[in-house]
Amino acid sequence: MVWTAAAGDGPDVVVLVHGSMDRSAGLLKLSRRLDDRFRVVRYDRRGYGRSTPHDGPFGMPDQVDDLRRVILEAEPERCVVVGHSYGGNVALALADHHPDLVDAVVTYESPLSWLPWWGGSAGSSAMEARDDPAAAAERFMRSLIGDERWERLPSGTRAARRAEGAPMLGELADLRAAPPWRPDRVTVPVLVLFGEHGRPHHRRGAEHLADMLPDARLEMVPEAKHFGPNTHPDDVAQRVLRFIDASG
Repeated sequence: MVWTAAAGDGPDVVVLVHGSMDRSAGLLKLSRRLDDRFRVVRYDRRGYGRSTPHDGPFGMPDQVDDLRRVILEAEPERCVVVGHSYGGNVALALADHHPDLVDAVVTYESPLSWLPWWGGSAGSSAMEARDDPAAAAERFMRSLIGDERWERLPSGTRAARRAEGAPMLGELADLRAAPPWRPDRVTVPVLVLFGEHGRPHHRRGAEHLADMLPDARLEMVPEAKHFGPNTHPDDVAQRVLRFIDASG
């Protein structure tokens, strides 16, 4: 089982899915900007935050099954899944394998790690240290937030992040091995977001993703980087709400 939290009322549900080496708290600001209109459900994916310890496995089929259970427990009349980074792939895989459970998907800078041109430095750096999960987790975090910010984190926080190396390596290896979803099977509307100041491969990935999917639209979040849902929650929420209204 995974830890979940919900806010807001109503029959329509928005589920927020966090990325690698993150937790649902990273999407709390976005949740607070959506829960006046929707019942917003956040959850810590297996192996992260309050869903630890977890013995795995950490591949995409198990991630999708967790998300499926979260949605079924919420019993929504209408469900939109918003996924940040790796979480976007979980949302798209759910739309592929369980299209009856989701009405629309929003992704924010989701990695396309199985493509030969993908150049994600955080994931590549982590996989180089795959024999030492704790060291791999630290490499991943240093690549994402920088050495200076990593060193400023409290020792307990650094230890907690290093303890999440196993789930991170499991999901990253699985994502590199094969596509987790087929574009032609993702038939729900999809909003593909990316940050104006994100890394070039994330922008290219968002553009490629929007081109691949049958019913997708692409939007840039001004001034944002990879953690736009946390740093620019108002802009992201506005785009999500417009998309939901247009897809309704």
